[in-house]
Amino acid sequence: MLPAIDAYYRNKEQVQRDEAMRSCGIVAQTLMLAAKSLGYDSCPMDGFDFDEVGKHINLPDDHVIAMFVAIGKGTKEAWPRPGQLSLDEVVITNSF
Repeated sequence: MLPAIDAYYRNKEQVQRDEAMRSCGIVAQTLMLAAKSLGYDSCPMDGFDFDEVGKHINLPDDHVIAMFVAIGKGTKEAWPRPGQLSLDEVVITNSF
């Protein structure tokens, strides 16, 4: 099994990065769910200057930032999400 895993990732920077981003997404969701279970609110954040943040935190060259997750006590209810599709527009049952 290990040789197959090694062959899948070795010298394939995009595959490695894709896996890192998937793993970061799973970690972020788990962190957000854990925060909610403790009574905190959270929000995944994007849209910042990744390179500039990397400089400020002395991020090593072989690391990447996937996202931020803000966690704290909410001060008001979240805004409703505009333009959300109805369930029957996004769920396909037993076919494509």
